[in-house]
Amino acid sequence: MIHTVKPGETLTQISIDYRTPITDIIMANPTINPNVIYPGQSIVIPGFPPIETLPYQLEVSVSNRWLRLFRDGQLQKQYPIAVGRILNETPIGDFIVINKAPNPGGPFGTMWMSLSKQYYGIHGTNDPSSIGQAVSRGCIRMYNQDVEELASIIPIGTPVSIRP
Repeated sequence: MIHTVKPGETLTQISIDYRTPITDIIMANPTINPNVIYPGQSIVIPGFPPIETLPYQLEVSVSNRWLRLFRDGQLQKQYPIAVGRILNETPIGDFIVINKAPNPGGPFGTMWMSLSKQYYGIHGTNDPSSIGQAVSRGCIRMYNQDVEELASIIPIGTPVSIRP
């Protein structure tokens, strides 16, 4: 997968975010200088932890507008969500969480977690009244306190199953 460097990121932080040894990232990107990376630079991220080694799974129901957190197959918590509106529907399928970005600002609230489908993620909101509605551009919106709690629990690579 390709990661685009965001302002303030370091190769070490990217390595931590993706749970990929920095040496593997350097080996996958032989032309980069690991001491000088810059916003907008593309970096190949090799592999993620095998799903079966991660204890957590997320299940999303678009029609019921909830996200469920499972640990070792046992339901831990259910959160209310907002989903995509008509013409900007939330994608159906199986994805993984590929990174976390606190305080992205604007409509994304206090936390953003990217999914392995470009432009889609699980995030907070600056409009709490939207939770329970079909109003986003396809992302999964949560109350800020809920998405912060979830982000503090799940690791990068956590599988996300989105169903109608």
